[in-house]
Amino acid sequence: MYSLLGHLSFVDICYSLIATPRMLRDLLAESKQISFSGCFTQLFFIHFLGGTEILNLVVMAFDRYVAICRPLHYAALMNPTIRNRFLLASWLGGLVHSSLQLALLLPLPFCGPNQLDNFYCDIIQVLELACTDTYAVKLLLVGNSGLVTLIVFLALLTSYSVILVTLRAHSAHARAKALSTCGAHITVVVMTFIPALCVYAWPFRDQSQDKAISVLHIVLMPMLNPLVYTLRNKEMHEAKKGGCVRAVLWFRK
Repeated sequence: MYSLLGHLSFVDICYSLIATPRMLRDLLAESKQISFSGCFTQLFFIHFLGGTEILNLVVMAFDRYVAICRPLHYAALMNPTIRNRFLLASWLGGLVHSSLQLALLLPLPFCGPNQLDNFYCDIIQVLELACTDTYAVKLLLVGNSGLVTLIVFLALLTSYSVILVTLRAHSAHARAKALSTCGAHITVVVMTFIPALCVYAWPFRDQSQDKAISVLHIVLMPMLNPLVYTLRNKEMHEAKKGGCVRAVLWFRK
């Protein structure tokens, strides 16, 4: 579990570094220009790492399912070799997803407006700049991003529901420990998927509110994911208790 958490944190750091430094620079600079190749490079890595992160959450859900529902088979089903294969598959899945996004965009003609209504390059805003009808492309976008994200989200919620039902047969201590872990996982899944669904599941709408959702999705959520898992860490709980005791003693003095 901790190796998967470390991998998720690594992906989150890379995900934030794609757009956040550029966004901060643009907020302070008068010229907010990005080249055509730079825009598509940014778009590629956003969807590459975003797809990798979603698939990483699937691997983490499977890891928890095996650990709780089939504990005697855990060492065989989640040994380091299989774990590394799962992680490699998540990177390959993210690469395929992002490559399909570029394959939809690159053939389009871009000859009209060149101003993006967002803090970074994303596929929906780039589509608005195309000099042709993009309705069919938006339908493919719903299938490649929105529908897949929705299916994975529902599958993850179903898997955690199965885990929670299975916990009824465990001891109170085991239930508390498993619920603590699953609670953190479910929180991160909801925080990751809800903004993505808002942006990609239905692109046929006014995107004026997408800027706030985009900042939430690409800046705040990757920062909050490690925090959510850290708060349930035993050492963190002890550190918080020690800090509270020291604060009380200082206040009494």
